[in-house]
Amino acid sequence: MAAASKDYYAALGVKRDASNDEIKKAFRHKARETHPDVAEGDGAEEAFKEINEAYEVLSDPEKRGNYDRFGTADPHMGGYGAADAGDFFGGFEDIFSVFMGGGMGGGARQVRTAGRDMRAQITVTLQEAATGVTRDIELTRDAPCETCGSSGAAPGGSAKPCVACAGTGQRRAQRRTILGVMETVVPCERCGATGSIVDPPCPACSGTGRARRTERVSVEVPAGIADGMGVRVPGKGEAGLRGAAPGDLIVTARVETHEFLHREGDDLHLMLTIDIAQASLGATIKAPGLFDPVDVAFGGGVQTGDTVKVKGGGMPRLRGGSGDLIVHLKVVVPRKLTKRQREILSELAETFGTKVADPTPLRKIKDWLTG
Repeated sequence: MAAASKDYYAALGVKRDASNDEIKKAFRHKARETHPDVAEGDGAEEAFKEINEAYEVLSDPEKRGNYDRFGTADPHMGGYGAADAGDFFGGFEDIFSVFMGGGMGGGARQVRTAGRDMRAQITVTLQEAATGVTRDIELTRDAPCETCGSSGAAPGGSAKPCVACAGTGQRRAQRRTILGVMETVVPCERCGATGSIVDPPCPACSGTGRARRTERVSVEVPAGIADGMGVRVPGKGEAGLRGAAPGDLIVTARVETHEFLHREGDDLHLMLTIDIAQASLGATIKAPGLFDPVDVAFGGGVQTGDTVKVKGGGMPRLRGGSGDLIVHLKVVVPRKLTKRQREILSELAETFGTKVADPTPLRKIKDWLTG
């Protein structure tokens, strides 16, 4: 029950002869200022409760009359009744909508009549990803009904404006809150928010204008596509309700792992083994590329882990140009040598001043036999 000592008009900052619109406007302004999530200080919550109590009384003609005459909203009421409590908390929903940017009339909850996007997945090789490819996939979806041409009406039937919503697909609903009678816009249940009623409905699609169908869809995969990228096929998603806009088909491309090439972005990486002579003196070697062999040239003195870049030898970029082929060199020491090769390496070791192991007795016998 409201205490007699409280000045509700002062709480809202209005005169005693203020109109209902002035009281509502003042309440909204005060609610923004004193809401605990916005205002600072220990008294914010209490002030917020006070202006809500003030508005609950002054917005109701009967309670306001009692308050003006007796200093209390209702001398016989010890607290809020069930109906008042419902109105009170219903009003809080609208207060929160003020802080969330909603209008006092409430927002319309939209029923989706447009078709939803659908998803599928395809697998391509690295070469196909480099050149681009057209891939056909089989897709089962809610497609436009062929019997009624997406209208939803049976042959000879027609679509008429829904009388419940006057063809708007929405209807207005009212409810009483502490802010007064609130009007909200909700989807029309009778017509499914389409604004029209088909009579009689198409037997093939039950009046929806779409029917389940399996079909083949061509997907154009562009050159340079990367693993996990999506290709959008417009209009091949779920059909819209009674001719509404269809969704799209979004196809995710998975690129297979290549036998010897590793992709990083638009660059390709390759491991190339070379012998100690090539590493020491340099060489130009034919290395396997994505489609054809490529020339990899390097100077002498390279080590395992060094790289050589072949410009433009990578994947094509979606916006033009190409990445590079990065060749990683690996120097391989032969496990078996001929007698002549050991002699040459021994002579080389002497020039370096390097101590090498003497041939084993078994090695000497084999060299003598093959000598």
